[in-house]
Amino acid sequence: MKFPVVILIFFISFLGTIITQTSADQWHDAHATFYGDMTGAETMQGACGYGDLFKQGYGLETAALSTALFNNGGICGACFEIMCVNDPKWCIHNAGTIKITATNFCPPNYSKPHENWCNPPQHHFDLSMPMFTKLANYKAGIIPVKYRRISCSKKGGIKFEIKGNPYWILVLLYNVGGAGDVTNVKIRGSKTNGWLQMSRNWGQNWQIGSNLVGQSLSFKVTVSDGKTLEFDNVAAFNWQFGNSYDGKFNF
Repeated sequence: MKFPVVILIFFISFLGTIITQTSADQWHDAHATFYGDMTGAETMQGACGYGDLFKQGYGLETAALSTALFNNGGICGACFEIMCVNDPKWCIHNAGTIKITATNFCPPNYSKPHENWCNPPQHHFDLSMPMFTKLANYKAGIIPVKYRRISCSKKGGIKFEIKGNPYWILVLLYNVGGAGDVTNVKIRGSKTNGWLQMSRNWGQNWQIGSNLVGQSLSFKVTVSDGKTLEFDNVAAFNWQFGNSYDGKFNF
């Protein structure tokens, strides 16, 4: 029996979607620890470039990721679901799962190759203490977990914090929904001719060596699943360094 071409193409596309979704939902093995105390003060700042995680909407639902997961900062902003497994002594019964955003880096320690869980190729999450204790007793210190990538659910629009000087602009993107991890950013001034490519400085800080002072600024943002959004006139012509501007919508 021969299928019409249109139906065959639709079936292949549908099958591809199923395979992609199944892969995205797949659980992986890892371990988790925690750093800091119940206040979470030690989790602020970090290698992704975020600042006060409470003001930026992340709170304590965050983690520092090992080298194998951190991807040189490319994973910053991505979201994960984590559960404690295979450790009845320490896992809290029926604890369910926690959801976190990657905001920091858990550095390797090669002087302790068999004791440091953040050494490659290990997959590891260093959680805030409040998040760790949702899964296990804090006395456990380290627990086996399963994790998977999930879509980030954020309130409000993407935020753009502008830093730098008139000849060098550094923009931190935070509160990014959807895939969460930004892979490309372009900027456009109201007096420029088209979009200008920005480059990753560190974490989710993106830079460009152009003088755009006195121009309203627009941004084009792409995340790791390939989706792109344009944010027109995010910052008015009188924007100031050190301020954050609301993109009004999100992925």
